[in-house]
Amino acid sequence: MSSAKRQMSIGMNILGFGAHAAAWRTGEVAADAYLDVEYFRNIARISERGSLDAIFLADGPALAGDIAQQPAGRLEPTVLLTAVAMATSRIGVIATASSSYNEPFNLARRIASLDHISAGRAAWNVVTNAGDAAAQNFGLTGAPVHVDRYARADEFVDVTLKLWDSWEDGAIIGDAASGRFADPAKVHALNHVGRHFSVKGPLNLPRSPQGRPVLVQAGSSEGGKALGSRYADAIFTTQTTLADGQAFYREMKQRARQWGRNPEYLKIMPGLATVIGSSEAEAQARFERLNSYLGEGGLLRQIAQRIGVEASELDPDAPLPWQRIGPVNQFEKGSHGFLEAQLNLARAENLSVRELSRRILVGHRLLVGTPEQVAESLEQWFLSGAADGFNIMPDMFPSGVEIFVDEVVPLLRKRGLFRHEYQGRTLREHLGLPYPISQYAQPTAASA
Repeated sequence: MSSAKRQMSIGMNILGFGAHAAAWRTGEVAADAYLDVEYFRNIARISERGSLDAIFLADGPALAGDIAQQPAGRLEPTVLLTAVAMATSRIGVIATASSSYNEPFNLARRIASLDHISAGRAAWNVVTNAGDAAAQNFGLTGAPVHVDRYARADEFVDVTLKLWDSWEDGAIIGDAASGRFADPAKVHALNHVGRHFSVKGPLNLPRSPQGRPVLVQAGSSEGGKALGSRYADAIFTTQTTLADGQAFYREMKQRARQWGRNPEYLKIMPGLATVIGSSEAEAQARFERLNSYLGEGGLLRQIAQRIGVEASELDPDAPLPWQRIGPVNQFEKGSHGFLEAQLNLARAENLSVRELSRRILVGHRLLVGTPEQVAESLEQWFLSGAADGFNIMPDMFPSGVEIFVDEVVPLLRKRGLFRHEYQGRTLREHLGLPYPISQYAQPTAASA
């Protein structure tokens, strides 16, 4: 057994111009920079300079946000990350795609293609999309209910994994002299017929460089936890308090064991939004500058949207209107995980609506402080059993990622918590995950 000290994984979540809704107004980059591939390549190169595990792109198949007030729309992640992968050499590229509004064969092929093009650095982040706007772009009047979305997602992921495994290692012979290209016995049809999908297979693409792309899941609802514990290699999660983080970590590791999995190979990576300054005062000033663009009304509207009530019903100096907030598992207007994390933080610290608006940016935990305080917080969560790593969401780009890489990463390295350089080339190697064997491969005598 290896005696190497356990180290954390770190991803960089590129949320448009940054985690703060007003980041685009600072003038760091042009207002249409989010449509320029070089903007993303720059962030990826900075992240790679810090030997981060991956960059991550969220996505949804609908125009989100108020286009009168902020930039809206996104480049399609697999297309964008292909261009980013060609401008980098080590950092992983994680694309979000919906299991509700795709088909397994097409999506499995797109992600596997990205894995080939990036030489084994690709991952798929599975989402189900709760909002009605996405559903209405695909011939539906509204989003399917939560339980139905996750039932489809479960079958979708199962089929996708089978497609990725449908070519075994060694299927390609490539013997030009004999004219024998591949071994048909190592290329498998699925013949899958289920409630949601009928897929014959095999995939029309050989096994990818890291065996199969990494599978990421980002949901903390009951459906999300069931899906993630069964299939995911990494879970991006939303807990805002240490106690909640520890409880979620324990629960997910236990669920993985119940599926017969080694829990060490399920990486729990909470999100952390950061506003970093050389002093606490500088960090707070940076934060308040961003908040000033939104004003009190804008901050309250963000809270109202996340809890599913009208902003007019919120008193900034009062607690949340608990009587208007129903059970989390009945919330159909957005993410159960984000809602629960926000409510738990408000309860734990008895926050007013105004106070909560300054503790949450994008539904994840927020830390406004110095590089030392950020490093200490990451260390605390990592060593106290709340995380295997983190998905970092700086307030704005590119300065936020530069500060994190140049100021926080060296502190983590000095504490022995993070690598000084990449030890492998694939995303699986960065995350410390084993190479997966095709589920269709016959066990050898030795492995049996």
